[in-house]
Amino acid sequence: MYNAKYIWPGIVIFIVLFSMPFWMNTGQEQYTRPQLALPAGEKECVEPAEWMRANHMQLLNTWRDMALREEQRVYVSSSGKQWEVSLQNTCMKCHSNYVEFCDKCHVSNSVSPYCWDCHVLPKGNQ
Repeated sequence: MYNAKYIWPGIVIFIVLFSMPFWMNTGQEQYTRPQLALPAGEKECVEPAEWMRANHMQLLNTWRDMALREEQRVYVSSSGKQWEVSLQNTCMKCHSNYVEFCDKCHVSNSVSPYCWDCHVLPKGNQ
């Protein structure tokens, strides 16, 4: 090999740079969910809590399409219960404190949802 003195250090540098994200994160604290102000007195959400944590944005997008494009205003959950398709009247009825509920997760996950481009924040949350 004519360029072995350049190839082997290049391979080592490539492996170190390629594996850097893996070994740079070892020993760091794992992500912890923020403590949210859950609604008092409510026992049931539209879907189970774990499902909502993972899929609430997809549900809201589905609701938007159902209400605005298909003119369907009733959502049937996995439990069989019917819910009004409305961010303001269904979701915000229980989760009325935007700062203590929505904003805590969105800020800790660096997410900027566009819900409030059209919807009005509940009073006292601006």
